[in-house]
Amino acid sequence: SMTAYKSYPQFYVSVDCIIFGFKDGRLKVLIHQRPYEPGMGELSLIGGFVQTDESVDASAKRILKEFTGLDNVYMQQLATYGEIERDPGERVISIVYYALINVNNYDETLSKIHNAKWWDVDNLPTLCFDHNDMVQKARRVVSETIKNEPIGSNLLPQYFTLSLLQTLYESILGTPIDKRNFRRSISEKDYIQATNLRDRTSRRGATLYKFK
Repeated sequence: SMTAYKSYPQFYVSVDCIIFGFKDGRLKVLIHQRPYEPGMGELSLIGGFVQTDESVDASAKRILKEFTGLDNVYMQQLATYGEIERDPGERVISIVYYALINVNNYDETLSKIHNAKWWDVDNLPTLCFDHNDMVQKARRVVSETIKNEPIGSNLLPQYFTLSLLQTLYESILGTPIDKRNFRRSISEKDYIQATNLRDRTSRRGATLYKFK
């Protein structure tokens, strides 16, 4: 039965990871320079090839750990990119993931080794292949998801002010939000709760919130 498979074409399978972080009030993506041809030196998402001894999910987790030092990260499969000419080197089918990480937890020394930097999602440079398209698609999915699910907990510190939470939503959605409407909608969400803690850095000592 295996010989039947041999008559079919063989392809490479790669994994590309869109790693989102929230830094300086902006949604960011981790970008690096491609270390090999084709497109060597071009700006690229974090990625690599699926190895023979690992599942696609395991491959994505390995690549994420290599670049951030983090395990157990919020990660979702986004889409499969399989256009014939998408990679000028060989026929490569890419399975794309997006991850949300807390930038305070990630290992910056790894970024230096890999020549990786955080780029503002609203101000991305031209990336290689179809990577800009991947980022836009991932952002749309995150924008839809954050309206109903507590995924913001993956990007924020444990305790945060409502104004920081609003800045996070605005940076993901790419649009300003009315403060009163935002606070009303947050009060209706049962997964965000006020604590007895105060933000010592703000003049009025704003209440700190957390995700349940």
